[in-house]
Amino acid sequence: MNDPQLNPGDIAALFDRARLRMARELRGLTQVQLAREVGTVTAASISQFENGHTKPATSTLRRLAVALRVPPSFFAAPARPPAQDQVNGFFRSLRSTSPRDRQQALAYVHLARELALELEKHVALPDLNLPRVPIDEGQPLQSVDIERAAAQVRDHWNVSRGPVQDVVRLLEMNGIVVVRFRVSIEKVDAFCVDFPDRPVVALGADKGLRDRSRFDAAHELGHLVLHGVTGKIGDKVTESQAHEFAAAFLMPADDIKSEIPERLDWPAFLRLKAKWHVSLAALLVRAKTLGIMSEHTYAQGWKALSVRGWRKVEPGPLGNPEGPVLLQRALALMETTGISFADFINRSGLPEADVRTLLSRDISERPRVEF
Repeated sequence: MNDPQLNPGDIAALFDRARLRMARELRGLTQVQLAREVGTVTAASISQFENGHTKPATSTLRRLAVALRVPPSFFAAPARPPAQDQVNGFFRSLRSTSPRDRQQALAYVHLARELALELEKHVALPDLNLPRVPIDEGQPLQSVDIERAAAQVRDHWNVSRGPVQDVVRLLEMNGIVVVRFRVSIEKVDAFCVDFPDRPVVALGADKGLRDRSRFDAAHELGHLVLHGVTGKIGDKVTESQAHEFAAAFLMPADDIKSEIPERLDWPAFLRLKAKWHVSLAALLVRAKTLGIMSEHTYAQGWKALSVRGWRKVEPGPLGNPEGPVLLQRALALMETTGISFADFINRSGLPEADVRTLLSRDISERPRVEF
């Protein structure tokens, strides 16, 4: 339906209120601010457009498109089921991030899902293959259940024993869309949205640390596996369960237990960090969780991390974070079928600059001077 041939009247007839809200949140604007930008509508009118009580006139749509830097066809409903309004993101701490930053980051994730679904019209993406471990509301999840769930996912995905080679690649190979973008997510920790068709994991572009980024990706996988659409968002229990899952997924007890020292042997911990691609902090926590290290030694370990400044910057850097490739490769494959990036943008009605942000393509695509 989102067809470059749509005329302004068609776009107005097919107006999708969710698209207006997404565009506004992509720009980090309130309804009042948007009304001011457009100049000819009130905040109350914008609220009515977004609630579905009224539809904007063709001339208003044109002004909204200019103010929000999207093609007018972006506002036309796509020919597929919309994401439900109530699909929410699993955010770490709701206190440390402003609602506007969260909304902007969420809007980019909704756009990532739209991009994946548009690409699927031209190329086949990996099927979603995500084992779910439903939570029994009456029975709180125990650590042993979480360890078992992590083992089940590794087993289901045929992950061989020992360290996971590339967590991000593993998620993508199993149909989960992973993105990194430098928008408001710099203030928002990694999070995920469990869309039933294509779950999306967003990793912060500011975390240049491979160990932390891998743990983030495994943490978000934990939310998708354990909490799905019913989990509570931003509460301590949900977050600590996802943390436990990540630790068990990256460092299975049977594989690592015999390797972790019970005393604070930092050279040994650094060797484990290099092998398992996890942080010293994560190894310390795992040592205590698995009952290898006493409470006293564990407390001393954290004190040592603080005193040496290792809680901010650890020794033994592991190189660049794992990078998502699914969307870029899908686009490249599509281009081999004769559909250019420009054609795709035109047909999809998606805002080009934002798609490039999601793909981490240089916005201006300037040729680089080589020496």
